Amino acid sequence: MSITDQIFQAGVVGCGGAGFPTHVKLKGTVRWLILNGAECEPLLRTDRWILCNRARRVVEAAEAVRRELGAGECVIGLKAAYTQEAAALEEAIAQTGASIRLHKMGSFYPAGDEQVLVHEVTGQVVPPAGIPLDVGAVVSNVATMLAIRDAMEEIPLTHKYLTVTGEVAHPAVLHVPVGTSFRECIQMAGGALEERYFVVSGGPMMGAPLTVEQAEKAVVTKTTSGILVLPEEGYLSRHSAIDLRHTIARARSACIQCSYCTQLCPRHLLGHPLQPHRIMRKLALCGDLTAILDDPDVRQAQICCECGVCEIYACPMELQPRKVNALLKAELGKAGIRYQRQEDSWTPDPGRESRKAPTRRTAARAGVLRYYDLPVPPLVEGTPDRISVPLKMHIGVPAVPVVSPGDTVTAGQLIAACPEGKLGANIHAGISGRVESVDGSIVIAG
Repeated sequence: MSITDQIFQAGVVGCGGAGFPTHVKLKGTVRWLILNGAECEPLLRTDRWILCNRARRVVEAAEAVRRELGAGECVIGLKAAYTQEAAALEEAIAQTGASIRLHKMGSFYPAGDEQVLVHEVTGQVVPPAGIPLDVGAVVSNVATMLAIRDAMEEIPLTHKYLTVTGEVAHPAVLHVPVGTSFRECIQMAGGALEERYFVVSGGPMMGAPLTVEQAEKAVVTKTTSGILVLPEEGYLSRHSAIDLRHTIARARSACIQCSYCTQLCPRHLLGHPLQPHRIMRKLALCGDLTAILDDPDVRQAQICCECGVCEIYACPMELQPRKVNALLKAELGKAGIRYQRQEDSWTPDPGRESRKAPTRRTAARAGVLRYYDLPVPPLVEGTPDRISVPLKMHIGVPAVPVVSPGDTVTAGQLIAACPEGKLGANIHAGISGRVESVDGSIVIAG
C-alpha cells in the first residue's frame, strides 16, 4: 500500500491550517517538499514541542514522503531562534541519513504562512490566488507529518496535540482525542484563573474568538492548534466584539489613508496586487457595498489571507481592514465573482525585509505579550469520558457515519467514511465506548 493510501485510510488532514485532506495534497511530482515548523502564531508551542520530542518520527515520515513524491529537495522551515528544535532535527537527520535540510528564518509574523514560507525557502513567489504547487512545491505542517508517520504504522488520526495557555494555572501542550471539549482541555491545564474569560481557538492573530458560553460547546477537531484563555476585557476581546456595521462605519469615518496596512501586508510584500488602503478608500466613498464589487481594487480582497497584520499590527487608528476584506470576499462569492488569475511573474517588494512584522512586537500589539516568553511546556495526556466528534472538520464533504446509536466502538475504529470519489477524510474513534448519538457529530460515551 502506498503512503498516500495509508494517509487516506488513517484520515489525515492538514493539522495546522484549514484541514485539506493530505492524501490529495501529496499526489503528483514536485520539486520541493517543505515542512512548516515555523509556528508563527505568537503563544502557540505545539509544533515546537513536536520538533523537540518527536523529531525522528517527523524526519522519517518526511523522507518517506519525499521519496514517494520524487521531490528533489526536502526542507524543514523553522525560526533560527528555535535552537533546541533545530538541534533535535539535526540529530534525527544524522541518525536516519535522510536527505533533508533545515532553513532557518527570522522571528517574524507570519513566517508560517504557506506562501510566505515557500518564498523564504525557494525564492519563488506563488501567484495571487495560487497554491505552492504552481511553483513546484508542496507544504505540510510538522504535526501533519507526525500523523503521517503514525499512518505508516496503520495508526489513524484520532488525537491532537494542542497548546493551552494564557490565563490558566499550568500552561501545557495537550494530547487529547478529537472531540474532547474545550472545557475539559482548560481543566487539564489547571483551569482558568478567572471565572469570566475570553477564549481564542487557535492563535491570537488568526484564531476564532469565542465567549465563555461558546467555548463550553466547542470541541477539539483535527485542525485545532491551540486554546487561548484571555482576559474578558482584553484587547482581543474588545476588538472581536465590534460588529460589522460598526466596522464599516469606522472604516468610512476614521481611515486616514496612511497606507500602513498596505506597506506591511505580507501578501503585498510578496508582490501581490493587494492594497488594503485602497479598498478602505473605496468603501468610504460608496453608499452601498455591492456597488463597488466590480472595482478592480476591491476584487483584490479575494487574495487576502486574513493574517491580521493590517488591523492588529499596522493600523494606527485600530480599524479592521481584514474584517472588511473578509466581508467583501463573502459578497463577491455571493455575486459569483471569482478572482481572475494572471500569468504575470511576481516580484517581491524591495523593502520586504525591513517591513516584516517582528513576532514579539506583534504579540505586544495583540495584547498578549505577558504570555509570550513561555518556554515549550510539558505534555499532558488526556482521556475524557465522553467525546463529540464532528463529521465536518476538513475541506470537502462531511464524512458519512458507519455507526449508529447504541453501537459499541473501540478506540481507532472507523466511525465515519469519506464518500467514494469525493474530497474528504475518514474519521475514527478516539476512545472506546458506546455511541450515544449520530447527527452533525458522533457522540461516544466511554
